[in-house]
Parts: sequence; structure tokens; C-alpha cells
Amino acid sequence: MFKKILIANRGEIALRIQRACRELGVKSVVVYSEADRDAKYVRLADEAVCIGPAPSSQSYLNMPAIISTAEVTDAEAIHPGYGFLSENANFAERVEKSGFTFIGPTPESIRIMGDKVAAKQAMIKSGVPCVPGSEGALPDDPKEIIRIARAIGYPVIIKAAGGGGGRGMRVVHTEAALVHAVQTTRQEAGAAFGNPAVYMEKFLENPRHVEIQVMADEHRNAVWLGERDCSMQRRHQKIIEEAPAPGIPRRLIDRVGDRCAAACKKIGYRGAGTFEFLYENGEFYFIEMNTRVQVEHPVTELVSGIDIVQMQIRVAAGEKLPFTQRQVQMRGHAIECRINAEDAYKFTPSPGRITMWHPPGGPGVRVDSHAYTNYFVPSHYDSMIGKIIVYGDTREQALARMRTALDETVVEGIQTNIPLHRELMLDANFIEGGTSIHYLEGWLAQRKR
Repeated sequence: MFKKILIANRGEIALRIQRACRELGVKSVVVYSEADRDAKYVRLADEAVCIGPAPSSQSYLNMPAIISTAEVTDAEAIHPGYGFLSENANFAERVEKSGFTFIGPTPESIRIMGDKVAAKQAMIKSGVPCVPGSEGALPDDPKEIIRIARAIGYPVIIKAAGGGGGRGMRVVHTEAALVHAVQTTRQEAGAAFGNPAVYMEKFLENPRHVEIQVMADEHRNAVWLGERDCSMQRRHQKIIEEAPAPGIPRRLIDRVGDRCAAACKKIGYRGAGTFEFLYENGEFYFIEMNTRVQVEHPVTELVSGIDIVQMQIRVAAGEKLPFTQRQVQMRGHAIECRINAEDAYKFTPSPGRITMWHPPGGPGVRVDSHAYTNYFVPSHYDSMIGKIIVYGDTREQALARMRTALDETVVEGIQTNIPLHRELMLDANFIEGGTSIHYLEGWLAQRKR
């Protein structure tokens, strides 16, 4: 086991990794920007080093500063959390070449799975079900692009091979709009991701977003830890997640999960990862893999009893997975609400000082947050200030506990999206389960009328 780990992130995930380190008896080094000087995890760290001003480009994305901090503090490994450099293959490579362990997959795995075209081809070879689409990046010939679209059937969606986070996508309903849409998406992809390659897929009209959590070690052992439903989202950004996914037959989940674990073995994957799928009409369609810990990992931790962040660290240290697939048992139901510093319905950011912070408690309630009374929420980063996660023996009990937890939560001084969560927990369609990825935006549009 490592003696000291550098945490190359901020916010609630930095605190989450720090807690995992403490339980393992590992010292933590936290890097922080000037805007995060007063963060809770900075105060709690064994060592904390300021690596630059507030803009992430000069701090949390500054590879030389992070690696040199690891050198001067004698850290042995670097945990990237999620976001920032967590899925940057060049960073993972630089970490390893500098003599440190990157707590995550190999740079090669990150590169394969980070390129949507390469990832899809790898999944097809592994027998993971994929959305019908082009076999690779689209050619330059307009006639060939039209032929591919006709074979798939409209509507289609054009996606940037190097895209992510809901960016670099365009839906096309008619042949007349196709070639122009491909050209425009190529230009945007080149500017945003440095990779102009795009591909085409069948656009599913009303799917759910269901993902499979995997964990693999460097000894070719891989397991999957159940599924999560992340369909409640706005502009491709998740707001509520739950495990297990309501209303999907277990045999379907088991079949897809087993294929995901098999794919990890085939590509030599190491660490935690998430296979993301669209689910419609009883079929799963692979869309991408996230080669890092997810924001929503706590719901899986609660239903599986497995500490995913600790497992990441153990696997990176060369340990074998301490359980087999048969030993993985899912129990109960967990729901997570992301708490953002923003207007609940307009979604405009609301940075500023929190004058009162009172998190909920009680049976089955977990709060992952770095916020506290008098904490100043900076304007430079993502608006998420925490997550409320609840566990119940049944989905009904989890919903009841979440309603209670949201009612108990007090955040003053800034706006949050807690009022939105309170409404959604009482929404008949959400209570029934199985809403699609488009549900929330339709719900919000209806609410405005």
C-alpha cells in the first residue's frame, strides 16, 4: 500500500478521496488553487500545496505544477478524481513516466475509450451491444454519408469522436440537413476537442440512461457492481441517479453486466470504470465508457457495500480484487440528488458565501460535501457543492428518506437546486420509475406554462 497519495482535484471528490486515504492509513497531499484556500479538505490534509490562481487552466489543469508537487512532497501516487485531468491520457502517461502511480487505467485504455469511435469498435469486438451507426469516423464523400444515414434510418445523431459532457452532438431528422450538419459538427469538434472526426448513430427517440459500474485489477480480474439509472438530466447533465434501475428485467442487466466485465478483461482494463448505455424497448446500446470514478458512485457503494474509491487505490497499488462476481451482492435501493449552487429553475450559477449550512441526517442518509457555514462558493468551477444520498430496503423507502432529507437541509446565503429536487421527489412519473432522458426538460417546459 502507498504511504502518501496526492489528490489532484477539488470539491467534494477531494474530500471523498481524503477520507478513503485516512481509512487505509495513507497520508494525503492536497493541491489547491487560491480560490480554494479555505476548503475543508485543505484544512484536513496532511499536506496542502497551492499550485496557482483560481482559473483551472493555471491550477487544476497545470500538469507540471501537479507533478512537481508530488515530487517535493514525496507522494507515491496521484488520484485524479473526476473531471479536470482524470481522463487525460497524456497526464496519466506523464505521471507514470515521472515515477508515480496513476490511480486509474493505463494511458492506452484511456486513449481507446476516450475516442468514441475506437471505444465503439472495441465494444463490438467484445460483444457489448452498441447503437446502430457508422463503423468508424464518417468519410468526406457526401454521397457515402447519405448512404450510411439511409442504412441506419432517420433520425440520426452526429457525434464528435473526441467529445463528451453532452457537447459535440447534432440530431438530424432529414436528408436535406445531413451534409451541412456533418460539416458543422466537424468544425465544432476540431475547435473544441482538437479532433474533427465525427461518427453517426441512430438517434433513439425516448431512451433511458443506464450505466454499469465495473472494477478491474491488473491481474485480469474484472467484475461489475450493478447498474445505475441516470435518466433524470438536463442538457446531458445528470441531476438525480439511483441504483438499481427500476423496471428493467434482471436477466437483461445480468447479460449486459457480464459482457462489460468480459470487455474489461479483453482490453486489459485496470481500475474503476463505467459503461454508459441508452436503454429503449428492452434493448441496451453502448454509448461511451468513463475511465474514472463517477460523481454518482455513492449509490453503487450503498447497494453493494463496496468502497469504490478505496478499491481504486488498492488496485493501483497492485492488489487483486478481494471478491469474485458471485460474491458481489446488491441489496436495497439508493438515490442521489446533486446539490448545485444555482437557481433551481433558471439554472444560473449562484456563487457566494454560505451563511447557513445544515445537512440532513438520520437512518440511511449520507451527505458528500465540502461545504460548511461561512464557506465561499467560488465562481470559477462547476456549481455542484455536494450530494445527498439515501439508502432504503425498497425504492419506496429510499424516496421517503430523500423527501425527509431534502426537507431537513438548510442552505442560506446562496441559491441551490434543492426546491427542484423536492418537487421531483413528489412527481408521479418519477415515483413510478423509468422516465426517459428527455423527461426533465419536458417537465420544466410544462412548469413554465
